[in-house]
Amino acid sequence: MELAIYNITGEDTGKKATLSDEIFSIEPNDHAIYLDVKQYMANNRQGTHKAKERGDIVGSTRKIKRQKGTGTARAGSIKSPIFRGGGRIFGPRPRSYSFKLNRKLKQLARKSALSYKAKGDALKVLTDFSFEAPKTKEFVALRKNLKVNDKKTLLVLSENNDNIFLSSRNLQDAKVVTVNELSTYDIMNATVVLFAENALEPLHKMFRIQ
Repeated sequence: MELAIYNITGEDTGKKATLSDEIFSIEPNDHAIYLDVKQYMANNRQGTHKAKERGDIVGSTRKIKRQKGTGTARAGSIKSPIFRGGGRIFGPRPRSYSFKLNRKLKQLARKSALSYKAKGDALKVLTDFSFEAPKTKEFVALRKNLKVNDKKTLLVLSENNDNIFLSSRNLQDAKVVTVNELSTYDIMNATVVLFAENALEPLHKMFRIQ
């Protein structure tokens, strides 16, 4: 498939970018997208939750009442979960929520997400550009020129560019990543995906497509 290439003023340059059908025109696999997004969100969980169980409570170990003759159940410790201030039964413990996915499945998920964006006309290609200094207003102007200022935007670059990254950092609905950092979650979370022209070749290489 081919897409028009725009400059940062929002004008059509008259040039076309060729996008591989093996990436942008496949039949999307919803379950692969689900698994990859689930892994992304699971890997971002801290897993530092902790509740005090019976052995973690500081308190007396004295037997609080005699064993028999009280007419009530036996009770041997004030730290028992049945008493107020006692430990919690099976409370959460620190753990890692991360899990493994195969590389081919993750690639399929990203291709599926990009194909969804292509079908929804939510892809744009920009000429290579840079900012002389980090300025948020320049990034805002860029989005306004492309008529995506009211949409969640993901900009994909071929390599790190501090000026562009810092210019977008204060905008909650904009994110800048490199091709190597591109994730299924970011693609699906964005309303519009912008590709710098020089990011297309590394993208094809990443998926091993000539």
